Amino acid sequence: MSTQEQNQQHQDKLAVTERTRHRRLREQGSTDVADLDAVLRAGFVCHLGVVVDGAPMVVPTVYGVDFGARTLYVHGSVASRSLVRAPEQTVCVTVTHIDGLVLARSVFEHGVNYRSAMVYGVPRAVTDGDELLHGLRVVTEQCAPGQWEYARRPSRKELAATSLLALPLTEASVKTASGPPEDGDGPDGELGLWAGVVPLRSYFDAPEPDPVLPAGIALPPHVAALGAGSSGS
Repeated sequence: MSTQEQNQQHQDKLAVTERTRHRRLREQGSTDVADLDAVLRAGFVCHLGVVVDGAPMVVPTVYGVDFGARTLYVHGSVASRSLVRAPEQTVCVTVTHIDGLVLARSVFEHGVNYRSAMVYGVPRAVTDGDELLHGLRVVTEQCAPGQWEYARRPSRKELAATSLLALPLTEASVKTASGPPEDGDGPDGELGLWAGVVPLRSYFDAPEPDPVLPAGIALPPHVAALGAGSSGS
């Protein structure tokens, strides 16, 4: 294997650390960067774990990823204690998607089909004006593609009231689970009980206009596209 191929292979794999090593259910783990990106790309809400005043705090917030720069941006208010303290320490950001309930014949074999990622690191507070705007655009576009160009941009006062953390995607763990129950071939398979998967799918419903929206303002195409999955497909 050439040096270039080795470097490419290294870039395609996540480094394994003591925090990210898969110790349980290793078959559900992955070290592929593509799998990490897929989990992060599929959502826009994360949970930020940080220690505040000696106690753990886990805060739900929105995020966006600059995949080219391998940077995860976490958005919040300057009044948020978690975001103020986070740049001082190692944090853990988690993203989870639930795909269904696995209902087996025995309670012990019940489970959840899911996709999840945990990202560790010491984030930095984004203070550069250009990067702050870039990071806010990344977060906005991850939530609602097209909205950054459509809506009014943040004012200086609004930017001053906004906190943005940047976390490198250099230390992460990915796990996924899928498929039916695994007790069909054992003794429980003879119990005559129903078993299977109850899928869980999430989608945006049809957009609902602001009650005070003046007549004649059309629904922009990019927002209509968000609600295109309202049929549940």
